[in-house]
Amino acid sequence: MSIWFVYITVKDKAQGLAIGRALVEERLAACINLWEGMTSVYRWQGAVEQASEAVLIAKTTEPQLPAIIKRVKALHTYECPCVVAWPIGMGNPPYLEWIERETG
Repeated sequence: MSIWFVYITVKDKAQGLAIGRALVEERLAACINLWEGMTSVYRWQGAVEQASEAVLIAKTTEPQLPAIIKRVKALHTYECPCVVAWPIGMGNPPYLEWIERETG
């Protein structure tokens, strides 16, 4: 089974904790990390915007990805939330096995 990182931007720490806690409680992710204090510059609906955000990183398995995207969209306040994922090529085998067990 392949292990993945899921990168999610959120409006603030409170939203990140709410989404992250739901993902872990529902066994969609084994763990999340939340970083505050990110500044994003982006184009949205024809205008260049700037906002303070937080970043949520979830650790999960590939079969959970569709459910994570669906759950984040349901809980998020953004019209089009950033939810992107990439595979982990290598890591500490016991840690990767733990992710598999916790999201099984």
